[in-house]
Amino acid sequence: MAEAHWYVVHTYSGYENKVKANIEKMIENRKLHDQILEVSVPMQEVIEVKNGVKKRVQKKMFPGYVLIHMVMNDDVWYVVRNTRGVTGFVGPDSKQPVPLTEAEMRAMGIKTDDIVVDFEVGDTVTIVNGVWENTTGVIKQINLNKQTVTISVDLFGRETPVEISFSDVKIKK
Repeated sequence: MAEAHWYVVHTYSGYENKVKANIEKMIENRKLHDQILEVSVPMQEVIEVKNGVKKRVQKKMFPGYVLIHMVMNDDVWYVVRNTRGVTGFVGPDSKQPVPLTEAEMRAMGIKTDDIVVDFEVGDTVTIVNGVWENTTGVIKQINLNKQTVTISVDLFGRETPVEISFSDVKIKK
């Protein structure tokens, strides 16, 4: 299987979040979880002053663009390219998108380092944050790209898979 890279998609201005939602819906519908790993609209916190009042607001870092971490192939290219609101991939030729380089990704604050975790499939962990806080479950899957684990928890007497961020679990001792 080919390696995943980050690509940039050009969108209609103001449609970045809608495009992100549309692509995520397409991932669910077409079961492309293993090919499109992450869709991102990078945001930054800025301070605006209006009428003498300072206010912290979230602004898009790259208006009109969406970042996608994916394995490039004809099917994925077609799905993304034909998503409503997408005008094309960024690159010299819209038919052959160019992935971002390591240097470009670091400049945008996207981490490319390998992640080392101290747990593995089959380990029992406790969730330390969120709505599942203090829930114990067994790791069924580890997704290094999304930095999540899928754990099996007991919900109303049934085993239920729950996807949780690495930072929200710890090994149960």
